[in-house]
Amino acid sequence: MNILDKIVRDKRFEVELRKNLIPTKQLENSVLFDRKTVSLASNLRHSKSGIIAEHKRRSPSKSIINNSLNVQDVAKGYENAGVCGMSVLTDAKYFGGSLDDLLLARASCNLPLLRKEFIIDEYQILEAKAYGADVILLIAAILTKKEIKQFSELAKSLQLDVLLEVHNEAELHKSIMPSLDMLGVNNRNLKTFEVSLDTSKALSKMIPNEFVKVSESGISSIEAIKELIPYGYQGFLIGENFMKTDNPGKSATNFIKALQS
Repeated sequence: MNILDKIVRDKRFEVELRKNLIPTKQLENSVLFDRKTVSLASNLRHSKSGIIAEHKRRSPSKSIINNSLNVQDVAKGYENAGVCGMSVLTDAKYFGGSLDDLLLARASCNLPLLRKEFIIDEYQILEAKAYGADVILLIAAILTKKEIKQFSELAKSLQLDVLLEVHNEAELHKSIMPSLDMLGVNNRNLKTFEVSLDTSKALSKMIPNEFVKVSESGISSIEAIKELIPYGYQGFLIGENFMKTDNPGKSATNFIKALQS
């Protein structure tokens, strides 16, 4: 079993538990459920930096990244830095995140928030909306074409943007459909954890221009972004680079200033 299989197995169990604790109706009645969302795709199209900055405490490949920061400070720092959006990890077991992180980020900033999660059930999309997300992530490697269609259409009906993540050509071909806003290419090989920007470069020409192209994983330098811009990428998800510092907001500020200079 690779790490993704393990995460999905645990996630199925976790989602069933959550469904029993909080019924769908309760999610739909939450204060944030009718909130007007902010489009990350639109922000990326009109941005000079394209940075989506992440709140991530740990990961299976890197263990602890940063456990000492509070989400409110990170969210405010990212907003002041001028990022396009913020990605919030909500998986507890493997990434140390929670839906409360999403709520706290929502209360602290006006950025578009991406719920970074392993979505395998419609319930999680309703949760995302109820906890203040503007965007959901769908991972092609763990979903069938039918599920991608079903989940993305539900998200669109809730005014949520959809970022679909692919790792290779086969995943990309099964995934392209009108209910997506952004196509993200993950540069990390899920079997070996090795990272290569060549993945983003190779897949870029297969992504139709109506989708915002996002490159994910292994983007830790200005050079990496400058290398990818000619391939049509408008979004760059930066996970660990800012979080491994004492002040992610300040790191993001310096990064964006250097990128634009």
